[in-house]
Amino acid sequence: MGNNNDRRQPRLEDVAALAKVSHQTVSRVINNHPNVSAGTKSRVEAAIAELGYRRNTAARSLVTRRTQTIGVLASELGQYGPANTLLGVQQAAREAGYFVSIAAIKGAAANAICDAVRHLTDQGADGLIVIVPHDGTLQVLEDLNLDLPVIVVGGAGEGRLSGAMVDQKLGARLAVAHLMSLGHERIGHVSGPLDWVDGKARVDGWREELAEAGLSDELLVEGDWSADSGYRIGQQLAEQRSATAVFVSNDQMALGLLRAFGEKGIRVPEDVSVVGFDDQPESAYFMPPLTTVRQDFEELGKRCMDLIRAQVEGDAASGALVVKPALVVRASTAPRPRLS
Repeated sequence: MGNNNDRRQPRLEDVAALAKVSHQTVSRVINNHPNVSAGTKSRVEAAIAELGYRRNTAARSLVTRRTQTIGVLASELGQYGPANTLLGVQQAAREAGYFVSIAAIKGAAANAICDAVRHLTDQGADGLIVIVPHDGTLQVLEDLNLDLPVIVVGGAGEGRLSGAMVDQKLGARLAVAHLMSLGHERIGHVSGPLDWVDGKARVDGWREELAEAGLSDELLVEGDWSADSGYRIGQQLAEQRSATAVFVSNDQMALGLLRAFGEKGIRVPEDVSVVGFDDQPESAYFMPPLTTVRQDFEELGKRCMDLIRAQVEGDAASGALVVKPALVVRASTAPRPRLS
């Protein structure tokens, strides 16, 4: 007498028969091919669910010579941006039917990058997504001369490497433009580490927006992304009273800045307006709720996967895809005080 364990696993042809489509159509749905109607995709997905079909990735890799695995090289995962970029990539990879193999490193030393890349390529990764947000990463990857697609998050997509990024410079300009629209003219900037690609781009955006308005860019202080550095810098700025508004390069440093201002009796936004960057979930609950620049990490992950899949399948040349940030206005910004 048989049981459920004796039954064979459902095949692609079984899904096609139940959905009343060709097996080529089922394959297109499984591989997220764009040329499938919504109704057909829905029928195929329902058939897959009903039969409990799971594709045979081992057999597929024998035919395509691909492993359906994307290697992700990442560093600084303790920071909000890199960590959420990785989550966005993982989510997009799952939706595209790819596995993700992660090699995490500390810092951005050339030997660490090389060792991690070698580890991922030894596993047969079809392509690499690199989330290492330091200057010099692009050059190290160029020097490796890898024979597989490489997407650099935050890179400019130059040479053989492709890039996918949030437009950091635009985000900074949105923050400064918002403060200028409120009448502020003395706008300082608390930057992230200047050896980070994103930190440098935000400084450039801050400077460019001020320059176009003929305003000074003298008040620049470098932090380290932590709330502690924001707190220490906030204490300095509270003593100087040299700005009516401050653009801070991430929400964590803005949190420390708000604490320091509060302790020194500086009211936000009545005395000084503050804008952050990232739109962390907690930023809406700061005191006061923080005006900030939102990065769409889910969309960034999708763009990375769009690029890597196209290159793995031979459908695209190198280039760059850019995700636009958005300003989120809350209660930490207000018109410039009349007496300042």
